[in-house]
Amino acid sequence: LYTAPDSCEGRCQEPYSEEDECHCDAACQRNHNCCRDYHRHCQPEGFSRSRDAITDQDLLQVSEQLYEADHNRAQPTDIAINPQHQASPDETGDQEDRSPQPLYKYVNEKLFSKPTYSSFIKLLDNYQRATGREEEVTAEELREQDTFLQEVMKTELMKKLFAFLHQKNRYGSVQEFVADLKEMWFGLYSRGDGERDSSGFEHVFSGEVKKGKVSGFHNWIRFYLLEKQGTVNYFSHNFDGPWDTYPDVLGLQFSWDGFYKEVGSAFVGCSPEFEFGLYTLCFIARPGRACHLSLGGYSLSIQTYAWTKATYGHGRRFIATAYVISP
Repeated sequence: LYTAPDSCEGRCQEPYSEEDECHCDAACQRNHNCCRDYHRHCQPEGFSRSRDAITDQDLLQVSEQLYEADHNRAQPTDIAINPQHQASPDETGDQEDRSPQPLYKYVNEKLFSKPTYSSFIKLLDNYQRATGREEEVTAEELREQDTFLQEVMKTELMKKLFAFLHQKNRYGSVQEFVADLKEMWFGLYSRGDGERDSSGFEHVFSGEVKKGKVSGFHNWIRFYLLEKQGTVNYFSHNFDGPWDTYPDVLGLQFSWDGFYKEVGSAFVGCSPEFEFGLYTLCFIARPGRACHLSLGGYSLSIQTYAWTKATYGHGRRFIATAYVISP
């Protein structure tokens, strides 16, 4: 029941957006820009009801609800960052370290004892970062995945996300939702050499190295922990969001054991369930497209992509990547 960008399934009467590959609004037949399956889904006899469509307004409303429900986010006194140099567009690719100090001056590590944080952090060392090398998943690592999913589903934020997706006819039960979360985020697929070497979770939250460059790696907790160890070196930022509280958004340039990341956008100070929930929402509602949200009255967009070379279940797609679009 994912809203594929080239399908009308779950998108009937969705408002026109020029970013869409094809359209499912009432005027698309007149404009000759309907998706190929418009008649199958959106005509009166179609099985995809218009009220199941996730509209742009729905996304603005539910994202504000999730923002309000992020009770585990950092408070202003929990984190002190030192962004230092703001890179111009022509500086982001030159691999120059223009910030002599670390990005994080202080983090209250008591945050990490909260159940969603602690179960999240246990997942970060489960991966080999080099693509092309088969991931070996142990029984303990599978238990850690289950524990993380159990903990995030206890939060008001993820309960609100499920209630929204249930109302939109995407999932019939919490059990179905959790089982799908496990596949879409933790299911393995191949980014190189045919090895099952990657997953959405590894790419987005833990980070990978592909062809000599950092790939993915969009998580502030991972960044802080590796910077503290001395394996991540902060170079500069090219974007600092308008928030005066957490979560904030930064676009970062950094190196990881000598491998460079030209632009790695990340929330700063949000809980693991906040990122996990927002990315999931956008992947289900707008895969392959910009997903426009509202957080504390500020506009923000998330980009997700599905992995197109492998599926699970009945043609469902794994998450390839998800990140904040920084201007």
